[in-house]
Order: sequence, then structure tokens, then C-alpha cells
Amino acid sequence: MANDTTLEAEARERAGKGAARATRRQGRVPAVIYGAHKAPTMIALEPGMVLREIHRAGWRSRVYDIKLGGESTRVLFRDVQFHPVTEAIEHVDFQRLAAGEKVRVAVAVQFLNEAISPGLKRGGVLNIVRHAVECYCDPDNVPASFGADLGALDINDNVRWSDLKGTEGIRPTIIDRDFVVVTVAAPTKVAEAVVAEGATAAAPAAAAAAAAPAAAAAAPVKAAGPAKAPTKK
Repeated sequence: MANDTTLEAEARERAGKGAARATRRQGRVPAVIYGAHKAPTMIALEPGMVLREIHRAGWRSRVYDIKLGGESTRVLFRDVQFHPVTEAIEHVDFQRLAAGEKVRVAVAVQFLNEAISPGLKRGGVLNIVRHAVECYCDPDNVPASFGADLGALDINDNVRWSDLKGTEGIRPTIIDRDFVVVTVAAPTKVAEAVVAEGATAAAPAAAAAAAAPAAAAAAPVKAAGPAKAPTKK
């Protein structure tokens, strides 16, 4: 079972931009709960509570239990809208969860044993292809994160979906291949040094080639001597 996080909410009677502005003037964040073949539910939340949650790792895949009056609704965060200038939270969308219905979530990837990776020790660069993986989960089995073990990775090694820890019973949205999540790339400094070395080696040859026409143009031209008179026989 997922460990749900509880959020306290208040009911909103009306929808629309005017009602949402009125909620914000009261110091609350307007929000809506939709999904599970039910009518949307308008709610208001305390801004600090929302900010606290979205600054926690894995909040997009965490199951929340919204308490509204005497009822409880299990949800996932779906969208958080911010003011373009003040960056205050303007609106929140939640998806209502229904038992037995799989839900699409983005599960964060946690990178493990980075300190003992042979490739990283040798100067390799950690190339993260996916910080999170989109997948379908049962609402009661939404993981907080997947684990990517880097402990045995050398340069040019990678971790794929099949290598992740904590994926039992979960189907990714990408099903046509065993996709890459993270790789250990060759050191960028080495590559830059090779390029620089090649450029340095090519420079003298290029300079010599450029100087050859100039040298030929600057070479003195010998004047032709006076013609010899024909010898009388």
C-alpha cells in the first residue's frame, strides 16, 4: 500500500476566473479534483502547504489524501500554475484515483552508488537521459522513485529500464524497446584534448601550405643575358 500524505482542504462553491480570484484574495489557492468518472470538485488549499509538498522530491508520483469535510479523496498532483511575475501559486489540478484503474505517473529516478562507479572514478561524465520515467501504476502501488545502480558502471556503460530497481508490476509508457535511463560517457576533457592536439598538429602544415604561394611570388626573377652574336665560320 502507498503511504498517502494528507492535505486539508476547504470547499469552493463556484468555478470560474472570478471565483478563483476571490479565493486568492482570501489567501487560499484555488484547486480542482477531477477524474474517476465523477464531477469535478472545487476546493481551496493553504498556499504554504502546497509549496511544502512541491518542494519535496517525488511529489508528482506521491499519492495524496485530500480531507474535505468528513470525506477523503485519494489524488495525484497533475498541474501547478504560477503567477508569471510573483511566482505565487495560482491554481492546482488534482486527478482523482479509482481503485483498480491504473494511472499514468512520472516516477523520479534515484541514482545510487555514484561514488564507487569505476567509470566516474576515471573521469567519466554522468549523462542522465531521464530524470523520471513515465509509467502506468496501480494507485496502491505508486513508487516514490526507481533506483538506478551506478556502482558497476564503467565508461560507455549504461542503465536501462530493465536494470532499474522497484519496477515490479509496473509498465512503462515506452514499450517498444529497453530504453536507456543513464550512461557514463567518456571524459569531455580527453575529447577536447584530442581535438586540440589534432588542431595543433595540423597548424604547421597549414601554415607551410599558405606560405608556399607567397614565397614563390616573392622569389627574384633572373634577368635574361645579352644574346650572343653568331660565330663566323
